[in-house]
Amino acid sequence: MTAWKDYQEEAAAFFRSIGLTAETDAKVVGVRTSHDVDVMVKSHHYGFEVTWIVECKQWKSPVSKLHVLGLREIVSGVGADRGILLSEAGFQRGAKEAAELTNVQVTSLAEMRQTTVVRLAAMRIQDLFDRVEICHDRYWRIPKEWRIDDDLRPDVGAFGYSATHVIEGCRDVISRAIRGSFPFKCQHLAAFILAPLAQDFNSTEDVLTRVEPLVEDLEHRLTASEKKRGL
Repeated sequence: MTAWKDYQEEAAAFFRSIGLTAETDAKVVGVRTSHDVDVMVKSHHYGFEVTWIVECKQWKSPVSKLHVLGLREIVSGVGADRGILLSEAGFQRGAKEAAELTNVQVTSLAEMRQTTVVRLAAMRIQDLFDRVEICHDRYWRIPKEWRIDDDLRPDVGAFGYSATHVIEGCRDVISRAIRGSFPFKCQHLAAFILAPLAQDFNSTEDVLTRVEPLVEDLEHRLTASEKKRGL
């Protein structure tokens, strides 16, 4: 087996070891064409699936900006949530700049092993934020009367489940977690209604443990309403 193939299998094994599914030499279909990717990583949630595209560069020289741009295009074209470019030889300055403030991460397998908990938690937090934003868009596509009938919000003057409280409360907590503002309290009024948001948040794991179930429940409710209404 060649060195690059070993590196690819090693990367896949790493992601499997932390509870994710990983397929090597995967073919993914995009808007315009299909792509052969080194490793496709997936994480399954109730009603939601997160996909990462991983490219492995077992080279002796740093990876250039062009490869970051290429991975960004693949990620966008196939609708993946994140791209990860792995190289033990490092990255040129332009490559790092091209990855900044995007959903493509440049790193090494060695570095990921050393900082697994912190890095993956940060990536999961960002993916959780994206899920909340998708829920927001799905919610507002459902007409008001249907939202009331399907228990996504209470009628005027009534009490009951409120998807908007879940969305805004989770947004507040996740945005503070992304800024690393620990410890903190949720500042949205949802904290007075939703018990998981009422306590102090002391770590990223606190956020994932208490916020993710709220998002999963909302995703389930939205899916049920969409199926019922044929949306």
